[in-house]
Amino acid sequence: MSKSSSAKRPVAVSAAGGDDETARGRLLGAATRLFCRYGINATGIDAIINEAGTAKTTLYKLFGSKNNLVHAVLEAEGKQWREWFIAAVEAGGGSAQTKLTRIFPALKDWFCEDRFYGCPFINAVGEHDKDQKQLRAIAMRHKKVVLAHIEKLASEMGATEPVVLAHQLALLMDGAIVAAMVSRDPGVADTAGLAAGSLFGPAKARKSKRSLAAPAQLMAV
Repeated sequence: MSKSSSAKRPVAVSAAGGDDETARGRLLGAATRLFCRYGINATGIDAIINEAGTAKTTLYKLFGSKNNLVHAVLEAEGKQWREWFIAAVEAGGGSAQTKLTRIFPALKDWFCEDRFYGCPFINAVGEHDKDQKQLRAIAMRHKKVVLAHIEKLASEMGATEPVVLAHQLALLMDGAIVAAMVSRDPGVADTAGLAAGSLFGPAKARKSKRSLAAPAQLMAV
C-alpha cells in the first residue's frame, strides 16, 4: 500500500496485553497486504484472519468491525508514508528548492517496488461511496500534513504564493501515483518532475493573480 508496506513492521509487545498487541500487529499487517493488493471491498474478514493466523473473535475484540480495521490500516500506512516522504526530501540537506526537486525521484523509487499498488487513500476513496465521510476525513488529514511540509519548503524557497505552489506539486504527485499504478511505468515520475521544475522559476518571479480564496478552493478538490 505505502512506501513502507514491503518492510516488516516491529510489533510492540508489553508485559501486559502482549498477546493482544501481537495479534493486532498481525491483523494490521495482513489487512494491509490484502487491501493494497486486492482492494478493500474484495477482501473479506475470513481472508484477513487466515492471513494473520488469528481468530475472528480476536479481530472483533481488537477492532470491533472491518470498517474500524480499514481506518486503522489507513492511519498506520499514512503515518509511515509521511515519515518516509519527509525523510526522503530532507535527506542530504540543501536548499528548499533542492529538497522540492527530490519529490519525484523519491516517488520513482517507490513506483519501482514490486509491492507498489498506488496510494491507499486514493484507492480507498475510489472504492467506496464518494459521500463516505470517514474515509475522506482520514485521506484529507494525511494530505494536509504532506501539503504543509511542501508549503513550508515552498515558502523557504521564496515562492510568492507557497500554498498555491504546494497544491500544484501535490496534484502532480497524485497524477504520477495514479499513472504509475495504471501503467506500471515508474518513468511517469520523471515526466511529473519535469513539469514540477517548470513551476519553480515563475513561482518566485511573479505573483499570481489568483485571489486569496483560491487555496481554499483547491483544498476542497
